[in-house]
Amino acid sequence: MRYCTLSAEDAVAKIKSGDRVFLHTAAATPQRLIDAMVRRASELKNVEIVSLHTEGEAAYARPEYRESFRLNALFVGKNVRQSVQQGDGDSIPVFLSDVPSLFYDRVLPLDVALVHVSPPDRHGYCSLGVSVDATLAAVQSARLVIAQVNPQMPRTHGEGLLHASKIHAMVEVDDPLPETPRHVLEDVEIRIGRHIASIVEDGATLQMGIGAIPDATLAALSGHRDLGIHSEMFSDGVIDLVEKGVINGSQKRSHREIIVASFLVGTRRLYDFVDDNPLVEMLPSDFVNDTREIRRNPRVTAINSALEIDMSGQVCADSIGQKYYSGVGGQMDFIRGAALSRGGKPIIALPSTTKHGLSRIVPMLKPGAGVVTTRAHVRYVVTEFGIVNLHGKNLRQRAEALASIAHPDFREEISRQAHELYGSYGRRFM
Repeated sequence: MRYCTLSAEDAVAKIKSGDRVFLHTAAATPQRLIDAMVRRASELKNVEIVSLHTEGEAAYARPEYRESFRLNALFVGKNVRQSVQQGDGDSIPVFLSDVPSLFYDRVLPLDVALVHVSPPDRHGYCSLGVSVDATLAAVQSARLVIAQVNPQMPRTHGEGLLHASKIHAMVEVDDPLPETPRHVLEDVEIRIGRHIASIVEDGATLQMGIGAIPDATLAALSGHRDLGIHSEMFSDGVIDLVEKGVINGSQKRSHREIIVASFLVGTRRLYDFVDDNPLVEMLPSDFVNDTREIRRNPRVTAINSALEIDMSGQVCADSIGQKYYSGVGGQMDFIRGAALSRGGKPIIALPSTTKHGLSRIVPMLKPGAGVVTTRAHVRYVVTEFGIVNLHGKNLRQRAEALASIAHPDFREEISRQAHELYGSYGRRFM
């Protein structure tokens, strides 16, 4: 079955000034289409770019294109961070579970969706491959769908199928997907990973992101049994545990014996692993990140990161002071979902200090810092110096607990400031 294809230049000629354009997420970023769109910058005005995290160059976010394109980011990655921080782009604080409804409910009505798909099968269906997340909602909502069609995009199982008749312009490419190599683990990350692994129970359902701490945790789980995965994303480290039989999903209640995810980032090994693999189902983020679905699984252990945490337990994960750094993402979806799961463990994991040697456990968050996980939601906090559970603890007890896992260079000062804030309250009830 043959379909009419266009050049990238002819395909993006359908984009008009004033359009709102969605970009496919993460490793599925349609770079050929983006490059062709940017080459039309002189012809375009006030095109709004809506995206979650994207890989590769984001030339549309450069200052010289500010009259042509304006970024409205649902998650801020490294490639657009400077644009947002300098005011050339905007960011929307939103739970990942809520992003699809922005498109379906026309809070952000989409004119164009630029996506990256596998070639049509004999029935005419393409696959959204390694990123279904909010992209499924985007293609179902946009006025125009423009796709780069790539034989190197895996065909994944789940809900990421798109019939070629729903695509208004197709561009053939044959490009490797961007790869994110596994981290070389340092001692701090290995220690944090081992601490987390020590409280993961056999039969638990895991959620984790990408990065050194998730990699270190997965590396420390080889002695566990019957683990499952229900996660907004996963990377290469999961494959090792599947091959060892550690991850089999046998205890899951939702999608038993199936790995559930919304998007993937990793190496070619990962992309080959998920290609036509019925063990993995790629599902939209309004399902994967729905607390009602998360809580159905037993002992959900959600592992999320933070930039800093104050002594009351407020977690900042999206900004450094007033500077927006990343986004709300799925942290609260899974922190709450894990808390509601029978035997669940919501975990915030972070090194005790920044790369500049400053404590991440602080008396108060920086002025302007965003609270992603509230002090009422936080439970387990892990650094390289140990684990504390803040659930049910008062403010004084929280401060004392967090001081115990701070870097030793800062513990005395944190304890002193905790005494100043909560000491008199504590003495009345001791």
